[in-house]
Amino acid sequence: MAVLVGLAVLGAGCGGGPGGAGGDGVIGASWGEPQNPLEPANTNEVQGGKVLEMVFRGLRHYDPRTGAAKNAVAERITSSDGRNFTVRLKDGWRFHDGEKVTAGSFVDAWNYGALLDNRQKNAPFFQYIEGYEKVHPERGTPTARTLSGLKVVNEREFRVRLRQKFSSWPDTLGYAAFVPLPRAFYEDHAGWLKKPVGNGPYRVEKYARGWQMRLRKWAGYPGPDKARNEGVDLRVYTDNNSAYMDLQADNLDVVDDVPAAQLKNVKGDLGGRYVNQPAGILQTLTFPLYDKGWGAEGREKVRRGVSMAIDRERITRQIFRGTRTPAGDWTSPVLGKGGGYRGDLCGDACAYDPARARRLIAEGGGLPGGRIKLAYNADTGSHKDWIDAVCNSVNKALGKDNACVGDPVGTFADYRNRITDRKMTGPFRAGWQMDYPLIQNFLQPMYYTGAPSNDGEFSDRKFDRLVDAANREPEKKASVRLFQEAETVLRDRMPVIPLWYQNGSGGYSTRVRHVALNPFSVPVYGEITVG
Repeated sequence: MAVLVGLAVLGAGCGGGPGGAGGDGVIGASWGEPQNPLEPANTNEVQGGKVLEMVFRGLRHYDPRTGAAKNAVAERITSSDGRNFTVRLKDGWRFHDGEKVTAGSFVDAWNYGALLDNRQKNAPFFQYIEGYEKVHPERGTPTARTLSGLKVVNEREFRVRLRQKFSSWPDTLGYAAFVPLPRAFYEDHAGWLKKPVGNGPYRVEKYARGWQMRLRKWAGYPGPDKARNEGVDLRVYTDNNSAYMDLQADNLDVVDDVPAAQLKNVKGDLGGRYVNQPAGILQTLTFPLYDKGWGAEGREKVRRGVSMAIDRERITRQIFRGTRTPAGDWTSPVLGKGGGYRGDLCGDACAYDPARARRLIAEGGGLPGGRIKLAYNADTGSHKDWIDAVCNSVNKALGKDNACVGDPVGTFADYRNRITDRKMTGPFRAGWQMDYPLIQNFLQPMYYTGAPSNDGEFSDRKFDRLVDAANREPEKKASVRLFQEAETVLRDRMPVIPLWYQNGSGGYSTRVRHVALNPFSVPVYGEITVG
């Protein structure tokens, strides 16, 4: 899922049966209310992504242990030139309402997601397909309703022509924006939104916004990763400390983020039921470059200075206790060196250096308004401690008591809406949880001009050219080198400050077994057993 990381939007005490479950064999898990209705092409945050992962299966699916893309509904995806692809579907896949999954189920869904009129946040994920500029023009109205690069051959086969070569494109197809949709999505859209119908291992039984979603094992699922439990009750929590307390009392079965304040106690509290695994997550601070105070020419010195005023080593050690590692680039160690991770790429710009921080900020014209107001969502209880620690570090480095202050926003939804509406006036808490394990995914969706999660409105022609060239390059090593060259633009202009790489952390109750997080830091719900 392409997401601005809204991690740990968990919750306030919710009732339930034994162990916080909804019945025998059903798991009770913490959850945060998604920002938007659960249209696959309109969901680009973590909480909605959790549901889509359980309710849908696309052409490919990411291995819960390695992150490798493996065929799911696709029987094969072939290409002789890295631009023209033929997709062949497996037989026997159906939606929860009994409708057959066909090539048209994919093509219609992708056309819907790409069309400007439908205002889908993930529409740019279809920009690689020929004809995108006509269905989703930068200005004006569409001159076409469907992507010219998509063609249905028969029920089990369709063809895709991309705008340029993108040899690793098939590996992106496990992302939720590319899942198929049933006719009910179009014919009764309002009804579908109230109770989404997919083709995955779980079906939606009931959805009460702001409270709970009840998912139940679907007996008709043909995939190899069938659910090993009877269902999952996702309970909305607005405070992850409450979720943690419910977990300790066995009133909740699974949480997928342990509050920072509890990290010093969690091993004693949970013992072997504490989960701490590397994940493809990077936490950052994003600058609103649409604000002249932060985005004007020359202000990159101020942005770099702020980065160098943050003592990442101390904060990760004292606040996060082994669940974070200071960041030195804009990707993640889970990619490995061969995949593009390079922990020294940011260099001095990510090193704590108070003297240089003060000098750069002064050379860049000083802090806009004389102060940093560091925005974050306050509803989870998990961000205040580290936000305060960042501000304390900045204040100490600059020799001022109030050069940096926290700026809390009540709920994650309100926070995301302020970001989406471009109402931020200072740097804000952000981050990236990979959609698929490619360096391209850490860079293009966040920093390419007009990209779906480019919340700071960064734009740089050199960066865009390098990304385009990397996508065209058929040889992986050469492609990775080009992406890393694009990263040097981020280092020099610092539109986003990389803070730390994040592990996935969580815990589970005494009544469940086989709990693990995937490389995206999401519980592998289908493998959890009860009893």
